[in-house]
This record gives sequence, C-alpha cells and structure tokens, in this order.
Amino acid sequence: MADLKGDLAVIHSSAKNIMLADCIFTIPGLVLIIVTGNLMAVKAGFPMSGFNWITVSQTLFILCGLIWGAILVPLQHSMIRHSAKAIETGVLSKSYKKVSLYWMIFGIAATILPVVVLYMMIYKPY
Repeated sequence: MADLKGDLAVIHSSAKNIMLADCIFTIPGLVLIIVTGNLMAVKAGFPMSGFNWITVSQTLFILCGLIWGAILVPLQHSMIRHSAKAIETGVLSKSYKKVSLYWMIFGIAATILPVVVLYMMIYKPY
C-alpha cells in the first residue's frame, strides 16, 4: 500500500516496520507453532514419520521458512536500503520497484503455504 501511495518517507517507514514486525511477531510465532504443534501431535499419538498430513505439513512449513529466511529477509533489507536512498535522492529507483515486486510474489507464496498447512491440520486428509 505504501508503494501505491508513492510517499518516499512512508515507503521507507513501512519497509522498516515490516522487518521489525517480523522480528517481534513472526519469529516467535513460528517457534511457538512448531514446538507446541509437535508436542500436541506426539501427545495425541499421531505418527511423526512416514508420509502423512503431519510430515507434509512440516515440510511445507519448512519450505515457508526457507522462502522467508533465504529470500524475503534479504529482499526486505534491500527494500530498506533502496527506500533510504530514495529519500536522499527524491526518486524511487527501478531497483526498489523490482525488489518490491519480488517481495510481493514470494510473500504471497510464503503466506499461502501456512494456509495449506492449516487445511492439513484441520482436515487431516491422509
């Protein structure tokens, strides 16, 4: 939304706040979900190996984490750098727009994967 508004200060602030929110909410949330989810599955007697809804869910969750850590975090750092430079120059570069587009694409993928995991946890299809 900040990109659409076009205000360079808002874009820069948004990029920094997204990174901050990830550190405060996303990382602790992921740890909590992984630890408590595995503990509850073990306590309920669900198999933690083989091909089943738990292992597929864990694999998708790991994939989401890899996308986030290996792609989204570096893109976020780049967005912060490019937006800071834009404030100095008064122009939002094509490089920022490219990085922002990639961040949106991979961010959507990283958002869809936990939704699939949620489906698997509710319906336990196999």
